[in-house]
Amino acid sequence: MIEVIQYSEEWKEKWDKFVDESNNGTMFHKQAFFDYHTPGKFTFNHLIFIENSNILALLPGSIRNGNSFESPIGASYGSLVTKDLKFETALELVQTLINYGKEQNWETIYLTSAPRVYENHQNENLDFALLWLGFKYDLHYISSAIKLEKGIDYLERFSPTIRRNVRKSLSNPDIRVEINERYDEFYPILLENKARHDVKPTHSYEDLLKLKQLMPNELKLFMVYYKDNPIGGSLMFYPNKQVALCFYNMLKYDFQHLKPIQRVMYELILDATENGFSYVDIGVSQDTKAENPMTPSRNLIIFKEKFDAKTVMRNTFKYTY
Repeated sequence: MIEVIQYSEEWKEKWDKFVDESNNGTMFHKQAFFDYHTPGKFTFNHLIFIENSNILALLPGSIRNGNSFESPIGASYGSLVTKDLKFETALELVQTLINYGKEQNWETIYLTSAPRVYENHQNENLDFALLWLGFKYDLHYISSAIKLEKGIDYLERFSPTIRRNVRKSLSNPDIRVEINERYDEFYPILLENKARHDVKPTHSYEDLLKLKQLMPNELKLFMVYYKDNPIGGSLMFYPNKQVALCFYNMLKYDFQHLKPIQRVMYELILDATENGFSYVDIGVSQDTKAENPMTPSRNLIIFKEKFDAKTVMRNTFKYTY
């Protein structure tokens, strides 16, 4: 028998420990991550699934738009966090969620999980259980991930043009990449890049500083310099032991001829490989100005493929009562 309880602060340590030990959890599921949000910005309704006095699953999320439960809220990935589920347990867990939602008079449930590459052991029991018990696919977003392997020359996997540009950058003594905490240098570049597309960054400058304070091991900033001038950078998130996520990749366009993004991509791939990650996720590639949110940004996808990135999907499931 699975029991559902509402999260409260007393569960914080056990919650985050379970995420660390889970098969599919990420930093975006942790209470430490949610703490970066300004108090009152979101009203969370996180759920804990208990079986035999132990945590079986976690579900971060919130009630939105009346009676719709959405996961994630205020994060990139959500949905049920579990250990390596057996098939029958997955069915029971999903049915428990559906029954609970009915008791709470929910109208819909939305669940958006991390792509499959984030799992320690790839296991589709949970996805099948969702579909078998009445969930439908609602949206699919394209992400691009690079498989990492130790002992290989990554330049040989890049397209000839990228390979040539990276080698040219490596041979230029005036160009260097540093791992540092100069968010004060990075954030103006981020603002300028986003403004070119009439959007604002997901995070404020203060947000990034707070996230770094709350989760110091999950963020790493790579800055590219021409002489002593910052000309680009990548802010990496490390959601779990499997995947390094390139959350922001930015450059000063006055220096785009120096190809700072191509150089920093090479450096962060080497770093992630050395630190034992299995993939680098370069993020979603959707046309944010299109009416249909699934519309792919083809040029962006083509650019990512030049680094030997392959498509992985971020799926949203929907259940309607």
